[in-house]
Amino acid sequence: MYKKLMGVALAMTAMMSLAHAQETKTIGVSIPAADHGWTAGVVYHANRVAELLMKEHPGLKVVVKTSPDPATQANALQDLEVQGIDALVILPTDPDPLVNAIKEVKGKGTFVSIVDRAPSVNDNSVRDLYVAGNNPALGEVAGQYIKENTPDAEVVVIRGLPIPIDQQRQDGFDKAIAGSNVKVLDRQFGNWNRDDAFKVMQDYLTKYPKIDVVWCQDDDMAVGVLQAIEQAKRTDIKYVIGGAGSKDMIKKVMDGDKMIPVDVLYPPSMVGTAMELTAAAIYDQVPVHGTYTLDATLVTPENAKNYYFPDSPF
Repeated sequence: MYKKLMGVALAMTAMMSLAHAQETKTIGVSIPAADHGWTAGVVYHANRVAELLMKEHPGLKVVVKTSPDPATQANALQDLEVQGIDALVILPTDPDPLVNAIKEVKGKGTFVSIVDRAPSVNDNSVRDLYVAGNNPALGEVAGQYIKENTPDAEVVVIRGLPIPIDQQRQDGFDKAIAGSNVKVLDRQFGNWNRDDAFKVMQDYLTKYPKIDVVWCQDDDMAVGVLQAIEQAKRTDIKYVIGGAGSKDMIKKVMDGDKMIPVDVLYPPSMVGTAMELTAAAIYDQVPVHGTYTLDATLVTPENAKNYYFPDSPF
């Protein structure tokens, strides 16, 4: 889905690029610092797409700023305002504390795209465009795969953090396996952290003599899960399903690793999608306002190469 959207956006921007190739525009991109795997991927794709867009539009300047927390990001937005921007693409570290700062930018007539983390009020008073992954579908796609491929599986679940998007993923998973013979043995939080997930998986391995499948909701956590399984020399576990689309997990899928047969996308490259669509809006007046929800694609050996970015840190 990401690459399809990317292709559409590139085609739209290319139609009129020669006519206004030298038209000067500035897009500010404000994103979290690379404090873990997924956000490292966000930083990589933001810089990658910035280069592509500036080649596509010789008059375009893309300024990418990273911030570790809401206060720093609010300052970054002020700095971008001072520089003068025609559009803002922002993936908030925490959206609600940044709403006023975002509204201030938008109030000056700047095109605003919010990525991934929506504020409590996410309408056209805050942004023009919203691009995000599909959290309920991330859980639902994983649950559907387990139900279809191991219909009598005994499953342990490692959740993320006790926040709304985690619950959305869990609700989607529960919906998918409802009425089936799939049995959930336990659910614990791994905080979307490989070390914490390693400890939770160690606990599961001690507690349950037989486990068929692990759903851990996140590729960073899947790394810790696999380490715990290998260390314990357990052979009963058939496979692990993570999510997000890290290059290491995608490579395992490509290579036919039996422990990682599939992955579910929640790609950090969505920031690039938002940047492409924003450029289309400000250069070609393409009507891209509204909400774009990316598919939670099931990555299989047949399609994995489409989602593999070997130079990405995630």
